[in-house]
Amino acid sequence: MTIDKAEVIVTSPDRNFVTLKITTADGVTGLGDATLNGRELAVVSYLRDHVAPLLIGADERRIEDTWQFLYRSAYWRRGPVTMAAIAAVDMALWDIKGKQAGMPVYQLLGGASRTGLLAYGHASGKELPELFDSVRAHLEKGYRAIRIQTGVPGLQAIYGIASQSADTGGGDARYDHEPARRGAKPVEEDWDTRAYLNHLPGVFEAVRNEFGPDIPLLHDGHHRMTPIQAARLGKDLEPYDLFWLEDCTPAENQEALRLVRQHTTTPLAIGEIFNTVWDFKDIIRDQLIDYVRGAVTHMGGISALKKTLDYAAMYQIKSGMHGPTDISPVGMAAAMHLGLAIHNFGIQEYMQHGARTDQVFQQSFTWTNGMLHPGDAPGLGVELDVDEAGRYPYEQAYLPYNRLADGTVHDW
Repeated sequence: MTIDKAEVIVTSPDRNFVTLKITTADGVTGLGDATLNGRELAVVSYLRDHVAPLLIGADERRIEDTWQFLYRSAYWRRGPVTMAAIAAVDMALWDIKGKQAGMPVYQLLGGASRTGLLAYGHASGKELPELFDSVRAHLEKGYRAIRIQTGVPGLQAIYGIASQSADTGGGDARYDHEPARRGAKPVEEDWDTRAYLNHLPGVFEAVRNEFGPDIPLLHDGHHRMTPIQAARLGKDLEPYDLFWLEDCTPAENQEALRLVRQHTTTPLAIGEIFNTVWDFKDIIRDQLIDYVRGAVTHMGGISALKKTLDYAAMYQIKSGMHGPTDISPVGMAAAMHLGLAIHNFGIQEYMQHGARTDQVFQQSFTWTNGMLHPGDAPGLGVELDVDEAGRYPYEQAYLPYNRLADGTVHDW
């Protein structure tokens, strides 16, 4: 009943992933996702140099005790590097426990609260015809909820528009598949909030006119607005019945969400850059959001995010777990197991990984009629092909950044 080995595996099939593989003395293995987009090697060092030595000889059954030890004994708590490392250990231990019990992890969390998980995909286009084609393509893939991201007249390159060219290291890769560009420096993009605010409501009006009132539509503001700008956008989008407006203003200024709330009934989602329940504590208590966007990978794993979502449930706030392609299939599986078990599930972000990633990470989840299910394989249901992973070494990559027309660095 002890941990015999803790290995950190870095691979870059369609993008960089960091995976922790824990092996017990009797040969049971567990996987955890430690990927931190654009800063992956910082977590690799944290795990290899500081955490892995502490795991050898520990009792793999003591998940909560191990979590508290790794969080509290470091003294310098929180932050994305520390919490991604703890998350990887937590996921791997849940994976092992499920395999030892012969049960999928969601059964260990209390069993299924639903038959599947509603998921949303990312549609985008520089102009309306291209956006409409992207929406139709997602509907054909079975998506029943769709995020809408659009180009803005006068801007050359902005977040989430798939048709904008980017060297992502794969000939078939799309910008919204992985915005981190491989290379020694981050790519500079441009931004104009006024142009964006003037353009976006017309886009949603056109989408509703084309596709009707029933499809749940989402939008990501990506932290680029001031509080009063976010309040204006939320109000302007009310006629188009958004499922949510995400990250409407920088998350560090949590009091700002109170101003946004005063001016709009558009539901708000926030938290993909948060790392602990303490980041969510006040905005959940004060009911300033409707959806928790925390990531299993960035918030310390299944154990920590479940506690956050249980707290959110007291205020009728639901989950909206982060799930782009920088969350590896291991992290996605962990999110699916948690989402299936909790009562206050809302929706799951789901960007489909590329073919090379699916060869490295062999998965048991299903995608049927717009619904995800983690499957019933023991543990998390993901196995790592180490030999295949070795074919794709790490490649330096950075997320882009924004500058305004006058040269000012802006939130991306």
